[in-house]
Amino acid sequence: MTTARITYTRPPLYQYQKDILDSPARYTCCEASTKVGKTASHIVWLFEQALQCKENQSVWWIAPTYGQAKIAYNRMKVQISDKSIFKSNESELKIMLITGAIIQFKTGEKPDNLYGDDVYAVVIDEASRCREDAWFAIRSTVTSTGGKVKFIGNVKGKKNWFYKLCVKARSGEDPKYAYFKITAYDAAAAGMMTKDGRPFLEEIEEAKRDLPEAVFRELYLAEPSEDGSNPFGLRFIEQCTYPLSTQPAICYGVDLAKYVDFTAIIGLDRNASVSDFRHFRKDWKQTTTEIIGLGKSMPVALDSTGVGDPIGEDLGRHMDDIELFTFTQRTKQQLMEALALAIQKRLINFPEGIIRDQLEAFEFVHTRTGVKYSAPEGEHDDAVCALALAWHKWQTASLQGDGPSVW
Repeated sequence: MTTARITYTRPPLYQYQKDILDSPARYTCCEASTKVGKTASHIVWLFEQALQCKENQSVWWIAPTYGQAKIAYNRMKVQISDKSIFKSNESELKIMLITGAIIQFKTGEKPDNLYGDDVYAVVIDEASRCREDAWFAIRSTVTSTGGKVKFIGNVKGKKNWFYKLCVKARSGEDPKYAYFKITAYDAAAAGMMTKDGRPFLEEIEEAKRDLPEAVFRELYLAEPSEDGSNPFGLRFIEQCTYPLSTQPAICYGVDLAKYVDFTAIIGLDRNASVSDFRHFRKDWKQTTTEIIGLGKSMPVALDSTGVGDPIGEDLGRHMDDIELFTFTQRTKQQLMEALALAIQKRLINFPEGIIRDQLEAFEFVHTRTGVKYSAPEGEHDDAVCALALAWHKWQTASLQGDGPSVW
């Protein structure tokens, strides 16, 4: 049996972080803004729980994906200042303290793999994006130990199990649960600075100007949207739904088929109304012919990502005003946020059917590298991408016209 001892001093924390970590409640639920220190503080808490464990006793960090679990694992290794008090296992994402206690970082992707062990403390990170079955499994692992569980995450609508658990905790009906909420303004008021040394409030106000309202309120105010994680807003989508325009298109957006997707071609008229919509699966030769047929001088923004590169280069030899747009997480975010603002300001309209259906299904997910916009798993977003590209191109092409109407 080990007799090793560790001398520990808690690192500086903001008061709102201490309130959560020191809560006597067995289960704490924290809905928090992005970048307010929820992960860093809970890494501290899990390490403190491990210090109370005996040899071969475990505490766990659960994240939605392996990649997210590894980020937390690496951050804990960095935060432990004395590297002599632990050993690490990179393949298992495991930290073994010299006391014999074990800190393990796991994914909730396969909840069945979480059953079996006795665990003495757990953090469920990004809980709104974890499977509910992962929580069921974790509840069984702390049954015999009486271990505490801390749930942390960004808000993601009202249709997930974490939101419902937070409602229960907030109600106060069960004394084992405690609820906490941290907004970006709470962090700013506590004195938080950005990593480049600016007041956090500056970054918040900049994000407020840059982001659609629904996205900002969820990510920075921790307020769930009635629209869930839809960045456009279902009410705004409905208000922008009109019959297909009979006016000629002045520009186009084109999203090329990839794998099993469709090619989507959307034309906007002078009022930013959809006046041409084509949605098809054809071979590259037929697709190229279709796009060239839009007109040699027609302004077109075309997704040139991946399979779009060679076809884009070919089209460039036949068309005078074709913009090859490469999607990255950052450029897609910018493109979709511009479309969201246009929809929420009612500067664009589109018909019922595929375009509206895809807009309503579209969602955003906050990741550690930014905001990711995409269709739900198994669904398509080709029409949304084509509409966003068309709006991007229209903002230049419309200078030759009368500008948009506002309804």
